[in-house]
Amino acid sequence: MNRILAALWLLCLSTGALASSFDITSLQLLNQSEFRQLAQDLGAAFSYKPLEPADPLGITGFDLGVALTGTTLANTASIQKAITNGSVYSTLPQPSVRAVKGLPYNVDVGVMYARVPDSGGLNIYGGELKWAVLPGNTAVPAVALRAAVTRMDGVSQLGFESISADVSVSKGFLLATPYAGVGEVWSRSSTNGLSLQQENLTQGKLFGGVNVNFGLANVDVEADSTGGIHSYSVKLGFRF
Repeated sequence: MNRILAALWLLCLSTGALASSFDITSLQLLNQSEFRQLAQDLGAAFSYKPLEPADPLGITGFDLGVALTGTTLANTASIQKAITNGSVYSTLPQPSVRAVKGLPYNVDVGVMYARVPDSGGLNIYGGELKWAVLPGNTAVPAVALRAAVTRMDGVSQLGFESISADVSVSKGFLLATPYAGVGEVWSRSSTNGLSLQQENLTQGKLFGGVNVNFGLANVDVEADSTGGIHSYSVKLGFRF
């Protein structure tokens, strides 16, 4: 596990993450239009990323891993006004820890925790409930429905929550299982003690990836577009 965490940290370094910041302390400098642009980026970056195929784990199954997600922010000029120390990330990194447990009736339940570097303590918590309507087999792909929630804390001026729903399909081939899905993200961004009005957004979601399993060891890569804002993720861990 230490080697996995080291690899993710090196990936953060390679993208120049440590030269930038997401320490939001000056929201009062934004107008309503700029706050809405910030809310759009938050919805894309902090909504739930599946990082797993549609097929169910089964009652004895687990999927445990650490991940790194990078979101290409679309409104950096507006966000920069809310950051007083340093330059805003162009690609926002989110190292995370994730766990999914298989349950009866082709249901999986999962949780995740992420922390944004150089953000003054910004944390994201999330959870999902997935039901494989079609569990799939060697001839038929799996199809699953998912509902997920996320919540942010650690920023005194800013609150964020999201709810998402999606349908995904996957089909295994030898060690690899490609998957793709479509859904919606409903998010709420609000301020604490400021005159900016709450922003409630609905953003369409498209995602796709591939999961590669080497016995217990597991690698998943995924691309996501939420509201036209792109995120890319890699997860390393164990799936059994």
